[in-house]
Amino acid sequence: MMTKRNGIGVLMGVELVLNAAGVNFVAFSRYTDLGLDGQVAALFIIVLAAAEAAVALAIALNFYNNHLTIDIDRADELKG
Repeated sequence: MMTKRNGIGVLMGVELVLNAAGVNFVAFSRYTDLGLDGQVAALFIIVLAAAEAAVALAIALNFYNNHLTIDIDRADELKG
């Protein structure tokens, strides 16, 4: 996976990291006296992940339409 760097794999990795952070916030709010603060933070992370996925998917689809690949190594052509 590290040698083939496509955009979908990178997006899946980012989503997994954000989901893990959300689960940790909920778990810490359960075992500490934070109350609902951890659950509110987890809800914020879910909203942030959904927005990130929508924007990143739009960028990936636009990149695929222009270059017929989603290889991240080809993205250096985007430098302005």
